[in-house]
Amino acid sequence: MPEQSNDYRVVVFGAAGVGKSSLVLRFVRGTFRDTYIPTIEDTYRQVISCDKSICTLQITDTTGSHQFPAMQRLSISKGHAFILVYSVTSRQSMEDLQPIFEQICQIKEDIQKIPIMLVGNKSDETQRELDASEGQALASKWKCSFMETSAKMNYNVQELFQELLNLEKRRTVSLQVDGKKSKQQKKKDKLQGKCSVM
Repeated sequence: MPEQSNDYRVVVFGAAGVGKSSLVLRFVRGTFRDTYIPTIEDTYRQVISCDKSICTLQITDTTGSHQFPAMQRLSISKGHAFILVYSVTSRQSMEDLQPIFEQICQIKEDIQKIPIMLVGNKSDETQRELDASEGQALASKWKCSFMETSAKMNYNVQELFQELLNLEKRRTVSLQVDGKKSKQQKKKDKLQGKCSVM
């Protein structure tokens, strides 16, 4: 199957239970679920602006376990940008990102041209094991961007995806086209089918 140039593929990595699916679902659908359901691999699509035309933002939500190394390698080789998620409540979840980051470096080679966001999720939790400064320090070491989020509170979720797209230097990608259209579309959808009897 030929690669579609109008797709922009973002891959989300992280240990099990850090909130990868919650972040993606909060961004794509605006929903949050309290129950934990392990993911094998899910892909979500959203329309975005790309070089002043419309393209598809394809978000791959990967498994938190390391049972599928071939899938992980394939996701990295096909990905245009990466979100590496850890939970601020688990130091181990941050450490688990090291081999994934190394694999991205190995497969992608010129890592400076690849948009990567290191994300400390569950920032609403009070039982922290990691401060924001530790996430920032790791991001500086890896030469990537950093942000804390809370999928539960919808904190920095939209901003995370916009910032990731802002890091893309090879082409201009933005969430805006969808944001503007969907508001107008929602208005139209609300008006459609409503009639007034006079």
